[in-house]
Amino acid sequence: MITLPSFFFKDIGELNVNLHILFFLTIMGATINTYMFSPTKDKYYAMFIMRMDAKSYTLSNYIYSMLKVFIGFLPLIFIGLGSYSLPLWVPILITVFIVSAKVIVAWLILLRYAKTKIYTNENLPAKFAWPFWITLFVFAYGLPILNVLIPIKFLLAIAILTILISIYAMFYIAKFNAYRDMYQQLLFQSNNQMTDYTEITVSEAHKKISADSSITSNKHGFEYFNEIFILRHKKVLWKPAIYTTFISLIVILIIIIVLIIDDTSRLEINSGIITILPSFIFIMYFLNRGTQFTEALFINCDHSMLTYSFYKDPKAILQLFSIRLREIIKVNLLPAFVIGTGLSVILYLSGGTDNYINYFILFITIIAISVFFSVHYLTCYYLLQPYNANTEIKSFTYSIVTSGTYFLTYFLSKIKVSTFEFGMLTIAFCIIYSILASILVYKFAPKTFRIRY
Repeated sequence: MITLPSFFFKDIGELNVNLHILFFLTIMGATINTYMFSPTKDKYYAMFIMRMDAKSYTLSNYIYSMLKVFIGFLPLIFIGLGSYSLPLWVPILITVFIVSAKVIVAWLILLRYAKTKIYTNENLPAKFAWPFWITLFVFAYGLPILNVLIPIKFLLAIAILTILISIYAMFYIAKFNAYRDMYQQLLFQSNNQMTDYTEITVSEAHKKISADSSITSNKHGFEYFNEIFILRHKKVLWKPAIYTTFISLIVILIIIIVLIIDDTSRLEINSGIITILPSFIFIMYFLNRGTQFTEALFINCDHSMLTYSFYKDPKAILQLFSIRLREIIKVNLLPAFVIGTGLSVILYLSGGTDNYINYFILFITIIAISVFFSVHYLTCYYLLQPYNANTEIKSFTYSIVTSGTYFLTYFLSKIKVSTFEFGMLTIAFCIIYSILASILVYKFAPKTFRIRY
């Protein structure tokens, strides 16, 4: 977020751009992640169940958190600024500045509580917070585009001033004596909200289930079990897929009409279609229904069924995995089929291509990407089952994998490669990934597919 954007601003000074972006993102980070005002359950258990001293517990955890920030950022700052031959004190100063900014924000929030008794919950930011963060984000990346940068000497002066102010702030934080009163309001309100949120989530999920008692099936075993589930969850699965397909069809028709009416646009659209295929990885990532499908599976089915031993038998898991994979592929294929067909038609109407296999590759690649996301999210669900009994995501690994999927698809969407090469690689990868996923689910899901605690 800091080093890569600076490559695009070499003409106005990479180092200055680095420090400019870092400055505004540091202010954002200081106000978003305070560490002290995050209402976590461990704080509630420690202070009010185990009756630990609130001040000692808060300060020890806060010092530990600030040390983690310092130790985590220091090597990254050295690496990011290492190519500029700066004095040793500059990266250290910047790292201390990052920590100091967080300390000052914590001090101001405590000062506000001492005077007004109004506490801050960083998970529920104030109304002005989002406009403030967006403004900082725009300043961080927008000003360099306009060739406007905060001078380096001014940034370093602000960093030194911030560090000096934070010294006083640390003394205030150490002397503050109302931690227990503040956390009593913060944590009890947060626990009630989390309970309400969980109940609302489950309630909303149940509302989406069809209550039609006439829904039945002529199939048997897991096929019967699955078909009843699919029929009762049409609102969750098929309705959004139909909407997505309809919108995709409208966009494709609009492009076709433009091609027919405006001859001058054909060359531009044709060249775009030939190279646009990698971008559809990112688009299909947002269109797939994998996460919604697995969430519905857990809340309205597996949440109860995982208490039975037969449900975790390897053969039963693989059979039900195959059935569910088939169903989510069918759901995701609806918009994928329209998009793949539409791209091939647009390519033909905009002037076509000398390599006729590109029409087929465009269509099949979109289908393959759709299948990949279907396999990927269902596999992650079975191997990393993230939900606990309260339908809260408790798997850190699952969060990392899903976040990594987002960033990977984003970076892949930026590569420049021919339609044929990208298509063949994507299709091959999808086939290999699907085979490996089935093997992993069969071998490991009996141990991993369980309710978390």
